[in-house]
Amino acid sequence: MDWDKLRIFHAVADAGSLTHAGDALHLSQSAVSRQIRALEETLGVTLFHRHARGLILTEQGELMFDATSSMSKKLESTEARLRDSEDEVFGELKVTTSVGFGSLWLSPRMGRLYDRYPDLKIDLMLEERVLDLPMREADVAIRMKEPSQADLVRRRLMDVNMRFYATQPYLDKFGTPESFEELRSHRIVSQNLTAQQVTASLNWIRPILAGEHLSHLTVNNYFGVLQAVLYNVGIGLLPSYVTVDFPQLIRVLPDDQSHQVPVYLAYPEELRHSKKVAIFRDFVLEEIKADKKLSQI
Repeated sequence: MDWDKLRIFHAVADAGSLTHAGDALHLSQSAVSRQIRALEETLGVTLFHRHARGLILTEQGELMFDATSSMSKKLESTEARLRDSEDEVFGELKVTTSVGFGSLWLSPRMGRLYDRYPDLKIDLMLEERVLDLPMREADVAIRMKEPSQADLVRRRLMDVNMRFYATQPYLDKFGTPESFEELRSHRIVSQNLTAQQVTASLNWIRPILAGEHLSHLTVNNYFGVLQAVLYNVGIGLLPSYVTVDFPQLIRVLPDDQSHQVPVYLAYPEELRHSKKVAIFRDFVLEEIKADKKLSQI
């Protein structure tokens, strides 16, 4: 099969237009159209439905686009590994983690990584959705549970616990609860119990938050929970890593916390020898070790 035709097909499928694909490939629309027709004749199938508003993939076209997308990701991976074989470290590394961990712990520390490797570009993708590392939606993931995907190299970084925190102004105004029963007369801030980042501690959290409280604000990430607590909205349920950079937080019910939740770093097996991945992994481990309050493995 002609690789050049596949490359042109992928560009057309991605753009949804012969003209836009031609612009990206520096080819005329007619040249692109000829290559697509030739590929369809070779395969004996129709790859696109032609519409006035553009091109739509047929079922066979979808199958071909899945294949060319996979090939493209593999080529990008190989290119990155070839670059990494040189002494210098540069280029992009796609890192995914949760909104809370990425915004509250990881992002503030990135300057020290750039001090050492100014040519390294980190694309930090903060979302609760678990990205597909083998399909190279990201290169490295940091998650609050062990990854279930196959063919991943994984490293347990540390353990965190869920705890209750408040500010002194809030406690001065509403008092300090001494039991879960007294907690019911307070304003509570937490993630929604259906959030992925909460499920690891759900058995501990659910009975505590059951029933009525003075009020209960739920937020879909820990950054929002923290901001509400810092502005004296209520007593917040937060992961223990938050206190490292926010010493003004006061722990409430200090004898109670969730069981330990493991934090894992993972990346595809094919990136096992990547210098960029190794540098980022070692940087995260160094930062964890430097934070004495964290429970390091």
